[in-house]
Amino acid sequence: MAHRLVRGLRGAVKSLVLQQQQQSKPLNYFLKSSTRNYVTDMRKSAFEANILRLIRNEIQYERDLSPPFEPIPEFNSFNVDERPGEQWILLNKKFGENEEIKIEVTMFDGSVPVKKNDETSDDVKLHITLIVDVFKGEDSDILEFVCSAWPDSIEIRKVFTRGHDRTKDQHYTGPDFEELDDELQDSLYDFLETRGVDDKLAEFLHRQMKNKDKTEYIHWMENIKSVIQKKNRKSSFH
Repeated sequence: MAHRLVRGLRGAVKSLVLQQQQQSKPLNYFLKSSTRNYVTDMRKSAFEANILRLIRNEIQYERDLSPPFEPIPEFNSFNVDERPGEQWILLNKKFGENEEIKIEVTMFDGSVPVKKNDETSDDVKLHITLIVDVFKGEDSDILEFVCSAWPDSIEIRKVFTRGHDRTKDQHYTGPDFEELDDELQDSLYDFLETRGVDDKLAEFLHRQMKNKDKTEYIHWMENIKSVIQKKNRKSSFH
């Protein structure tokens, strides 16, 4: 009992000493700490508000400059899958009785400089990569073309065959297309053009990709804006 009483007295004395130490701190210590936190929060809020303002302005500018149009779901018998949020689109169609054509199309992935008419300054010609697969059923090998789509033309870069599983394929892919016999090159261009992989498709894809580039950019900014707004709403409750 005596031991418990001593421990209790010691605890009471310790508590009293702590209270006195806290009371001995000047009042302006607490005021300065509170003011410092308030100013930090205000600066943070103003910084994020400025980011939101800039993002809204940029979104509005892009929409006013050239509003994105609704993606076209079909072109020249190809079904067009825009794949929102991704950096490529997919085209596919049936050809003849049992042939299938699938085309994977990147967003703009390069450019080359070109001279303007006055030849005083350079412009750029944008580049798109196409992977064209032609096959007859899942049991047959794929004839694959790697192509460049320029604004008004298709250029074949590589032709080879492979299976349906790219991860397992280690086949010889042959020489560059330019090294092939000229007559064979012409025949392979005719092969693709017969199936709708031609200059008109290149023009269509460039229009689609310009639109997708703008759409994805606006969507990206909308996502950033949404995250910052949610963060602001959460911090306002603390």
